[in-house]
Amino acid sequence: MMYWYGSGINGWGYALMIIGMVLFWGVLITGVVLLVRYLARTGQRSTVGPRPPNMAEQVLAERYARGEIDEDEYRRRLDTLRGSPNAGS
Repeated sequence: MMYWYGSGINGWGYALMIIGMVLFWGVLITGVVLLVRYLARTGQRSTVGPRPPNMAEQVLAERYARGEIDEDEYRRRLDTLRGSPNAGS
């Protein structure tokens, strides 16, 4: 059967078909890989979040509450952490 474009597919038709097939499978495989990575990552999330930025002050307060350091040492270290002018004295 003869169509307006000729009697069949030529070299460019084969090239476009191959490029289209490679793109199709590439997008499909990439989508599956991203989906698996997303599902694996959400399954590993823990309920414990990251510590707040003032983590050092909280650790210092916990040590003071447990009695590991006295009040003078607590105040001195807290001033050091906060960068007070009297931290060096």
